[in-house]
Amino acid sequence: MKIEEYIKSLPDNIISGDDVQLPEHSFRNIFEFLELDENDIFYHLGCGDGKGIFIARNEFHVKKAVGIDNDTKKIQQANDYGKKIKLDRWEFFCEDILTAKMDDATVILFWFTDNDLIENMMKKFKDLPDGCRIITLWGPLPQCLPSKVEFPYIVNQVPFKTANLKEQLLEIFDAKCIDFVNAWEYAERYTKAISSSDIENNRFLTILQSLVIWINAKNLGIACGNEIPIPIKNYMGILKTFFNIEVEHLLK
Repeated sequence: MKIEEYIKSLPDNIISGDDVQLPEHSFRNIFEFLELDENDIFYHLGCGDGKGIFIARNEFHVKKAVGIDNDTKKIQQANDYGKKIKLDRWEFFCEDILTAKMDDATVILFWFTDNDLIENMMKKFKDLPDGCRIITLWGPLPQCLPSKVEFPYIVNQVPFKTANLKEQLLEIFDAKCIDFVNAWEYAERYTKAISSSDIENNRFLTILQSLVIWINAKNLGIACGNEIPIPIKNYMGILKTFFNIEVEHLLK
């Protein structure tokens, strides 16, 4: 099957990210990268159980931390835990991020994959105060040039600078061209940032992501060399032979 068909076969909650939460080490890496401090008002959109909110308040001492999620049970769980540890200056709201107020935010963590949602949120983000930083994972906001990158963590700062996909990739990879080593290294960084303890699944995800990175680079004319590298051919073969997933058609 083509990779698009494989992705469609996955459970909706995996595709949407509803049941995927960042591990605590990723929150700390993100906050250190952002140099989060007592002057910041931090918002986590799709906050889940609120771990990021409590780390931001307790360890990075932000002025205020706000979590927004449309899952009632997760918000209740987050509120109960916050009351238990007796930490102040945090809030959780059970609502749609498209209608939620976040005008006072200085930093927003936004990790969603739904294209329609992202496009609609861009309208809200563009109206935020100048200097507000929106951090994403894996890719920058659409048509935006990142202001700071430590892959897979990417900062987009208001007001946004316009960029096409080629400009975005070159900024993220900080290289004139992208080879297999680049693709694998960056895919592995992403896997580690979101990973569980399931090593086999992590390996599979890294293979998929590295192929996607290299193929995108090839199609945009920024891959190193004209030929398909042997490791890329090998991994394409592994996916097709052992997992019945075909990606070669993505090459233009």
